Amino acid sequence: MSPAPGAGRTTVEARIGQAGISLPAAPGKGSGRSPASRLFLVLLGLLGVLVFVGLGIWQLERRVWKVDLIARVDQRIHAPVVDAPGPATWGGMTASGYEYSHVRLTGHFLGGANTLVQAVTELGGGYWVLTPMRTDRGFTVLVNRGFIPQERKAEFERESGGFAAPAIIDGLLRMSEPGGGFLRSNDAADNRWYSRDVAAIAAVRGLTNDVAPYFVDAAASGGWPRGGLTVVTFRNSHLVYALTWFTLAAMLAAALAAPMIGRRRRRGPAR
Repeated sequence: MSPAPGAGRTTVEARIGQAGISLPAAPGKGSGRSPASRLFLVLLGLLGVLVFVGLGIWQLERRVWKVDLIARVDQRIHAPVVDAPGPATWGGMTASGYEYSHVRLTGHFLGGANTLVQAVTELGGGYWVLTPMRTDRGFTVLVNRGFIPQERKAEFERESGGFAAPAIIDGLLRMSEPGGGFLRSNDAADNRWYSRDVAAIAAVRGLTNDVAPYFVDAAASGGWPRGGLTVVTFRNSHLVYALTWFTLAAMLAAALAAPMIGRRRRRGPAR
């Protein structure tokens, strides 16, 4: 005589129960998420889609701004040289409005120690040599005369920086770099500089009257310091970022739509 249907399962369950092991109850047909929780998840997903789309649009706007900035800077670099801005202009100067302008200084370099700022260029590691210039118009500008390699550090530390002959410097206007470099702060007391911080350098060098809030990168020159090494590049990956956000929005929207499409397909044959 064959056992009744389900008898084997009952026997196994009885033996498991005798061993002290409890089995989880079989899920019922109504054990899914409640309508309220499903609605909450859908709304949360829609919010995520809107956030991703918004971030994508923001990146497209940033790209427009960056392209315009690159065009303006390129125009300034290749524009005819103009006199460096004087004190009347300093109050309203901004990086977006003035940086990388092609300017000229006429005057003479002041005596006193040069300021060497650590730098890495296409020529390797070394220092920028910053020397103050007193212009014929009566104000002082720090001039980045150019780059020197590590082995010439002692030579330019001893150089007074003062020259009796008048000088004419053409170059690119740069805004001050306060604070220091990446993970390294300027140490004025120990004369260690990792950024071209105009205000801090001027204070240490005793330059107190009419010091421009910018410095000038001197144009290319032979010998040392080696000018003309300004790197003018702007990272412009905003289109990639925008496509990434839009892709995430599309993926999330597809994930939200998939269950509804599946339910409609299951209901289709029953109609």
